[in-house]
Amino acid sequence: MSLPESAPEAIAPAAAIPARVPASEASKGMLAALAVYSLWGFLPLLFHALEPAGSVLIVAERTLWSLVLLAVILGVVGGVGEVRTLFSDRRRMLGTLLSAVLLGGNWLLYVWAVETGQVLEASFGYFITPLINVLIGMVLLGERQNRMQTISILIAAVAIAIQAVGLGSIPFVALGLALTFGFYGYFRKTAQLGPASGLFAETLLIAPAALAYVIYDIATKGAGVHADPMLMTLLVFTGPATAVPLLLFAYAVRRLRMTTIGMFQYLAPTIQFLVAILLLGEHLNGPRLLSFALIWVSLAVFSYDSFRRRGRVAAA
Repeated sequence: MSLPESAPEAIAPAAAIPARVPASEASKGMLAALAVYSLWGFLPLLFHALEPAGSVLIVAERTLWSLVLLAVILGVVGGVGEVRTLFSDRRRMLGTLLSAVLLGGNWLLYVWAVETGQVLEASFGYFITPLINVLIGMVLLGERQNRMQTISILIAAVAIAIQAVGLGSIPFVALGLALTFGFYGYFRKTAQLGPASGLFAETLLIAPAALAYVIYDIATKGAGVHADPMLMTLLVFTGPATAVPLLLFAYAVRRLRMTTIGMFQYLAPTIQFLVAILLLGEHLNGPRLLSFALIWVSLAVFSYDSFRRRGRVAAA
């Protein structure tokens, strides 16, 4: 797999978060966000195909193959020294361990949701995540919203309430996904590590547990899915399917406001929503359909405001 031209810049050591990001960098961040959320939208198809492996083994293999790919990337473009520096700083290492636990928990919950036929609730979780990002941005980063942004957020809140009615119960899977990924995004935005080195450190910290589980699974169940060439190929593919989008996410999140990242996150659950209904055969009822329509209205309002403000800056 070849790296894009912007990869060296994306993998360089991260500096402190600037108060204002140059327009050219913000545009790159928006393109990266568009790519990553599109890729995440179709990810349930991969995990659905891997259902015979079980959610815990999938996450364990996903961790190990991601680590292998990231080690190759760091070996090519540099960044190993940055990881060494991290492990010499106890406070930073503990922060990275926290983000690693959040990431691993999010992976496990998501794969389990796909395995148990709850892709619609998973998509609901990622509809909630933008509101979590907005809350984090306002409370922890001092971000404020203008009138149009506030309207779009309120429309999204109504849509999410309707989605909860459509589910007919407290969406524990959705809430778990939203909280783990929302706070993971916050820690990645404030981390003093480049995208590749940061993700490598996170996967390295949870890799021992992942390797132990793979060994345990083989010892107790035999070769199992590892003896199936197709399933084994898909397990290996979980590495790039995980690492590449997360690198793009880390690249985008350092160039965009948390609110902007939050609104982009509507794309992935929209695709997941359609995948669940059209390809995986999950049931669509009236409230869910209404909430889906309102989410797109919310995104349209926010996008209109973003393009209007960008046009004013360009004309100034």
